[in-house]
Order: sequence, then C-alpha cells, then structure tokens
Amino acid sequence: MQKLKALLLVVLCVAIVESAWTQQYEFRGVWIATVMNIDWPPQKTSVEAQKADFIRQLDMHQRNGMNAVIVQVRPAGDAFYPSPYEPWSQWLTGTQGKAPVPFYDPMAFMIQEAHKRGMEFHAWLNPYRAEFTVGRSSIAPDHIMRKHPDWFLTYGTTKYFNPANVQVQNFVIDVIKDIVRRYDVDAIHMDDYFYPYPVGGKPFPDDYAYQRSGTSLSKNDWRRSNVDSIIKNINIAIKATKPYVKFGISPFSVWRNLSDDTQGSDSKGGLTNYDHLYADILLWMRKGWIDYVTPQLYREINDRLIPYEKMVNWWAAHSFGRHVYIGHGIYRATEANTTAAWRNPNQLPDQIKIARYTKGIEGSVFYSSKIFKSNPLGWNDSLRNNYYRVPAKVPVMPWLPRRPAWQ
Repeated sequence: MQKLKALLLVVLCVAIVESAWTQQYEFRGVWIATVMNIDWPPQKTSVEAQKADFIRQLDMHQRNGMNAVIVQVRPAGDAFYPSPYEPWSQWLTGTQGKAPVPFYDPMAFMIQEAHKRGMEFHAWLNPYRAEFTVGRSSIAPDHIMRKHPDWFLTYGTTKYFNPANVQVQNFVIDVIKDIVRRYDVDAIHMDDYFYPYPVGGKPFPDDYAYQRSGTSLSKNDWRRSNVDSIIKNINIAIKATKPYVKFGISPFSVWRNLSDDTQGSDSKGGLTNYDHLYADILLWMRKGWIDYVTPQLYREINDRLIPYEKMVNWWAAHSFGRHVYIGHGIYRATEANTTAAWRNPNQLPDQIKIARYTKGIEGSVFYSSKIFKSNPLGWNDSLRNNYYRVPAKVPVMPWLPRRPAWQ
C-alpha cells in the first residue's frame, strides 16, 4: 500500500510538472538574419548548399519546438526574392543585382520549407537602410539610390532612405504590398532600426527636410510623426491586400525611462525608442497599427540598468490588447567578454519561466539562429526535453480574420 501511494505521488508530481510546462498556445520564434550572412546563407556556396543549410536550420528549430521563423528578406534596399522594385541582395550571391544560378526564388523556397514543418514565416524587412557601408557595399546599377539620389541621407558609414520623404514612404509600402500579394507570408516584421542609432553625438542630417516641411512641430515630434505615418500606412496596405497577414515590430528594449515619462519603465536606458529612434511603439499598439511587439530584452535578470524581469512586466502591462513576444539575446552566452549571468545555464530557462508566467506575454523569440548550432549551455536540450517538449500552436489574434490554410 505504501509503495502504491508513493507511486501515485510520483505520477501526480510528474503530471503537475507536465501541466506547468505545457502551453497549448505560445509563440516560439527564431530570427534568421541575412545581413552580412550572419545566420544565412553561408558565404560563397552553391544554391544547393544554401538550400541544404536552411533546411538544416529549420530541422534543428523544429526539434527545439519552435513554431515560427523570422527571416530577413530585405536587409538594405535589396531583396532575397525576385523583386520588381529592388535588386538581388549582395548577401545572397556576393554581388548586388546578381541572380542565383541556377535560378531559384529563396523566399518562396523558405516559406514552403517553413510551412512544411508547421512553422509560420515572418518576412523581416529593414525600412530605411539603403547602403550598409558607404563606398564598400555592392550597389547594383539599377538600385533606387541611383535613380533617386535625393531620397537618401548619409549618416556615419551608412546611407539611409530619408524617413521624411513621402515618396520614400510610398516606395517602401509598395515593396511590402508586393511581398504580401505574391507570397504566402504569415507576417511582415520590422526590427529596431527606424531613425538610426546616434553616431558619436553627430546630428542626423535632416535640417533641410525639417525646414522645408513647414511644420509647426518640434523636430523630435516631426521625426516621430514621419515614422508614425509609415507604420500606419504599412498596416493599412497589408490589411487591404491580405487582411489576415500580421504586422509586427521588434523594438529596442526601452520605450522611455520612468525618469522621463510617467508611463515609462523602471529602467536606466541610455537610449530609448521614443527619444532617440523616434519610434513611438506605444502609440502604434494603442492605435492598433501593429499586431504584435517583440521587445529585444537582451539584458539579464537583475541587470542594473535594464532588468529583464522588470521589462517583461512593463511590456505586458502596456500591450493594449496586442500580442507581446519577448526577444531573448541568446547570443550573449557566446560573446568572449560576456557577463557571469550569461555564463549561467539557468539564465535562459529562468527568462522563459518569467515570460511564460507573466500575464499578457504570449511567447518568445530568440536571436539568433546560428547560436543554436553549438547548443550553448545545453539550451537546445532544455528546450527539447523540457520547456518546448510539447508542441504549441501560434496564439490566435481575434481581431484578424482567420487565414486560409498554407498553400
């Protein structure tokens, strides 16, 4: 009888643990960066090798329990697909404008392979970056910079589309509409690069555009209004083309600090979305212009400036009914001079637990794909055997119509 009771107790404990780690709906995504060939494709390889490497990564992520990939298809005014607007990416073939040989459509291939494995495909675009390194990047003869040089501004070592230019905004929107119309994407995704990160205290060179605008807004408010306009209109364009396609943003971790705004987070970020990148994420969520946000919470738990656990709570409390997926910086574990916290095998599991048990958080996304190849600190094993052992569906967005089955 005692043995039976002991056995029942063990079964009960296992059931409790199983229930604790089982999520029927949870976003589990991975960023796959193509700029500078960070994650894909491998440099100077054949088409078949490119395909094989992408399949290898998807299979690994499927084993890890992922249900979505966020793939960079427009790193810098270029394309990982045959585009009527922009040239082939230099990071695909080594030369911008050069098509793959033998010819294939990388985005169509990647979408098909992701859907085959039950994963969503989020097409990740950078809205404003045009020439990654001025004078050193490969630029095709038909690149839009050569056709409309007045659309661009140079800042630091990079050339950017001018966010204030309405023609630029319309061009980017046309690029996105083309993707949504022709491809079976599940979402359009943008990361944290809006107005560029400050470079050595130098001002962004948009004085002329500001003066010419005739606006009564301060320059900072004017910059924010420029970004607001493109975000609002991108969402309108996406929904007018395919109403079920999502629009998500992955911003820098801090919207504003509490010291600057009563709505801000209890953080000490030296840089913020609102004040330095002119990205008013909260406005976009409140207005329903985006469907999800994935803040890049790449700091550790109890960080002295931007503590992970406080930021999770803050974003959950400011979702305005939209989905929040937490961005985890797993790359931190592989940096040469990383912190003791990121050398701790429990850092990522503890982060997942905090996010999972915070009401208003719908899942996680990991940066970036290549890091998983080395199974850092055994985290692949933790996901496969514990946290993501039971498959989960991508959370439903009730404000969007049901999408058709994957083609």
